[in-house]
Amino acid sequence: MAQAKKIALYILVVFVLYTIITSPKRSAELVGVGFEGVSSAAQSVGDFMTELVK
Repeated sequence: MAQAKKIALYILVVFVLYTIITSPKRSAELVGVGFEGVSSAAQSVGDFMTELVK
């Protein structure tokens, strides 16, 4: 089982590196979208907590 996890992780890392190398512009866009999603989620949680306190 541990060996399978190592192999899967290795394949994932190779795939990510390949994607970044072959299309860095698209990769940068995807990272930006990811950060926007995390930021939006954090903002929503903050808004929810603020409303709960009121």
